Amino acid sequence: MPVWEKRRVGRTKLEVTALGLGTATMGGTRIQVTRQQGEDIVTAAWDAGVRFVDTAPFYGIGAAEHRVGDALRDKPRQDWVLSTKVGRLLRPTKEGRTHPMPFDVLYDYSYDGIMRSVEDSFQRLGLDRIDIALVHDIGAYQHGDELNAQHFKVLAESGYKALEELKRTGTVSAIGIGVNEKEVLLDALKIGDWDAFLLAGRYTLLEQSPLEDLLVQCVARGTSIIVGGPLNSGILAGRDTWNYATAPAEVIARVKQLQAVCDAHDVPLPAAALQFPLAHPAVCAIIPGPRTAAEFNENLPLFTRKIPAGLWSDLKAQGLLHPDAPVPV
Repeated sequence: MPVWEKRRVGRTKLEVTALGLGTATMGGTRIQVTRQQGEDIVTAAWDAGVRFVDTAPFYGIGAAEHRVGDALRDKPRQDWVLSTKVGRLLRPTKEGRTHPMPFDVLYDYSYDGIMRSVEDSFQRLGLDRIDIALVHDIGAYQHGDELNAQHFKVLAESGYKALEELKRTGTVSAIGIGVNEKEVLLDALKIGDWDAFLLAGRYTLLEQSPLEDLLVQCVARGTSIIVGGPLNSGILAGRDTWNYATAPAEVIARVKQLQAVCDAHDVPLPAAALQFPLAHPAVCAIIPGPRTAAEFNENLPLFTRKIPAGLWSDLKAQGLLHPDAPVPV
């Protein structure tokens, strides 16, 4: 079994394996994933030495939390770290829908909503421990400017107090935010002290826009970054999706340029993409979300694939990588 480096989460005592497991796909919302297949993904990651799992009520409208809890329940309690999300409550659907679970989503970033979300997650997980609570999908990317201003005001004036209390009482060990955009994280740094931000798709081999502002502030504040979507929804792994949709022409063109440099060094593009983010001192983990246990196992060699220094220097020379981006050594 591989032994993965462990990194501290912010200034807490928590340590996570640098390779974690994202579970958005295994909820079965975007593709059909059975309960057993979902549990098999967690088991495959566990057998490979992964000890950090991220999930959320939204993934599979409750299904992912059920599957993660069932897979972790018999594992030694002291060995794993689990993050889940707050900000969405699940309510029984009135539409007769049953797949993947018969619930509708209600956004609630208030004190009461966050407290209720954590209690509901404990029930779905069937576990007595949640290590990291992350506010899920707040920001203009999800809600638009006007509605997000309302949600953010509720979080700042009400919901953040719940997170402070959850951490003070030991219900969780760390608090943070999980989103697809850096802008709301820069705003969040003005309203509180955060242990970790889960940022999906924005600090990758394809995109490094947070390098000059967000990551600098996170290092200064002691806030860790968990990199979600290190393969940018699949575009860096040979698929045509980016940001959860079909990739635009300019993204495809840039990926082809990245691929050409990797080919010149005989390095699989996904290997470079998976290893790159971990070079930044703010990053404590990456959490790719495999679709199956077989896919997870097939990708394992990519994490340890030797990458020559010349690949990184060539990417920078061609303007495909930010000149100041830390790279693996």
